[in-house]
Amino acid sequence: MTTYAKLPTLAGAEPAHVSFTDPDIWTAYGAQWNSGEQKTLQCCAVIDETHDVKTFVFRCADWRALSFEPGQFITVSPIIAGQSVSRCYTISSSPTRPFALSITVKRVPGGTVSNWLHDHLNAGDTLLASGPAGSFTPVGRPAAKLLYLSAGSGVTPLMSMTRASFDMAARLDIVFVHSARTPVDIIFHAELNRMQARMPGLRVLNICEGPGVDTQWAGPIGRLDLALLQERVPDFKEREVFTCGPQGYMDAIKSLLKQGNFDFRHYHQESFDIAVLDEAPLLEQAPVLDQQAGVFTVTLSRSGKTFSMPGNQTVLSAAKKAGAIVPSSCSQGVCGTCKTALLQGTVEMNHNGGIRQREIDKGLRLLCCSKPTSDLVIDL
Repeated sequence: MTTYAKLPTLAGAEPAHVSFTDPDIWTAYGAQWNSGEQKTLQCCAVIDETHDVKTFVFRCADWRALSFEPGQFITVSPIIAGQSVSRCYTISSSPTRPFALSITVKRVPGGTVSNWLHDHLNAGDTLLASGPAGSFTPVGRPAAKLLYLSAGSGVTPLMSMTRASFDMAARLDIVFVHSARTPVDIIFHAELNRMQARMPGLRVLNICEGPGVDTQWAGPIGRLDLALLQERVPDFKEREVFTCGPQGYMDAIKSLLKQGNFDFRHYHQESFDIAVLDEAPLLEQAPVLDQQAGVFTVTLSRSGKTFSMPGNQTVLSAAKKAGAIVPSSCSQGVCGTCKTALLQGTVEMNHNGGIRQREIDKGLRLLCCSKPTSDLVIDL
């Protein structure tokens, strides 16, 4: 039987936003699930959100409750064409409901994993997953006024945050601005409207590039710009901003906020573009040898494979081209999926939080953001 710690109470603290952002709250809801730990998840339901977006609901195979922070992601590893392929997907459900979690996936044309999930994963099936991970979360950042900006499937981490604050009756002032191609492409449209009707501090604004087939659409048409933001959210500079969406969208948001003299100490964005990652092929293209960068020999200790690679390429890219099966996902040093022991040699590693210092001290490296500075022996 799963037992729960008593939810912490903070003496003298105003409960409205402290409870929502206190890290101890989320670990109290279920058992800790470390980012590098794989678990078997069972799919409980598949829900059609839009014509090309589905939500997959999972529970832990042993019925255990799991803790995570709103906005974090997991890494799923289905077997596709006989090969384990890993991709990161943000948890769209709330950690206040720890016995089930969901990911919401947009079908990407040519996307290896998104198409497999849409076409093959059904209720009753199991899937290996590791996580949760990621620092794109309001936890540890106390703020009573929030601005969520999303586009497309970037809505998922912000939906997790909104669901969590709704479930906890947190007295937060949230403005949720979502951009979509047309009204029928708005993910979670009906649910957000229902939450808005019942949560006094939540305001939802949907912006569509065009009306599509919806002749009754009365919302804004076009794209979010500074004029519209100033009109609909005049106090945006007083808010903690969380942004998620395609890279072009996030670049545009940063540009308009800069134009509006926003203080970027209160700005947070998801650090990788899930749609781009899902388009990655099973094997990456061959690296081009660059004599000026130096050429090094890499030995994979388990398989016995040996290959040469230039110093201006990542070890992950070269290892995959050599035929090594290396679990990977974000390719930007965030998720930690490609964490591997470096047995001999040295690398230059520039990560984005996907590995801890104690793991580095033990000899682990993230292959996706490591470039060789000597010959290497890797535990693969």
